[in-house]
Amino acid sequence: MTVRIWQRYVAIGDSFTEGMCDPEPEPPDGYAGWADRLAGHLSAVAAEAEQPFDYANLAVRGRKLADVVGPQLDSALTMSPDLVSIVGGGNDILRPQVDIDGIGEQLEAAVVRLREAGADVLLVTPTDTAKAGLFKAIRPRHAIHTANIHAMAARHGCFVVSLWGMRSLQDWRMWAADRIHLTSEGHRRVALAAADALGFETDRADWTTPLPAAEALGRREAFAGHAAWGKEHFGPWVNRHLHGRSSGDALAAKRPAPAPIPPARLTADPAR
Repeated sequence: MTVRIWQRYVAIGDSFTEGMCDPEPEPPDGYAGWADRLAGHLSAVAAEAEQPFDYANLAVRGRKLADVVGPQLDSALTMSPDLVSIVGGGNDILRPQVDIDGIGEQLEAAVVRLREAGADVLLVTPTDTAKAGLFKAIRPRHAIHTANIHAMAARHGCFVVSLWGMRSLQDWRMWAADRIHLTSEGHRRVALAAADALGFETDRADWTTPLPAAEALGRREAFAGHAAWGKEHFGPWVNRHLHGRSSGDALAAKRPAPAPIPPARLTADPAR
């Protein structure tokens, strides 16, 4: 398969796309993340074809879907992108009450707007939280949202990164201390999965193969880890949401306008 050479990629979303907890490679604007890593790869492909490439990342941590498919999408459309990634709804799904199908309808309406504007769309499913402790409770919501994403992608010709099927992400070592955001290794693997979804040649074993089995934690060590997480991360998160606040309330997009990004291939293999 011959892949398209994209020239303007815009990423919209929340903390996942902002790149939270991925300080490597060292970015000039906070965190890197899977979208920045993917953009570097797309930049390299465009450079090899002697074509220009620009990238904007409008994602901000804590944003709910209404912001992602509202102001962020509106801004993205003014930039005349030929590729847009949308990841949204995760913060909505964490709320006690949520309309999962309503989230799907909002997301699909955004997809329609982008496709009508001539942009390709890259969607990303939630992960499978079957082994995620406290977050196992939201597994049914993630499953429905994943099914909705695949269905709308089929209807509108979108690319899909299926994190639900990535067993390698069901390892606590792929997740940062807050247990919500990926580590640098997790972001690296998602970037490769995204490149693969767009049709690029990748070493699938590199990003799909789980890490070697970890040594089991003792009961005391595990309890201490849960207690520390509750105090440092879960408690403050609950407090913010009880008061209607978000960690991103005072933040703006890290890459608010399309601009060149240094080429950085994710794989040495050429696109097929």
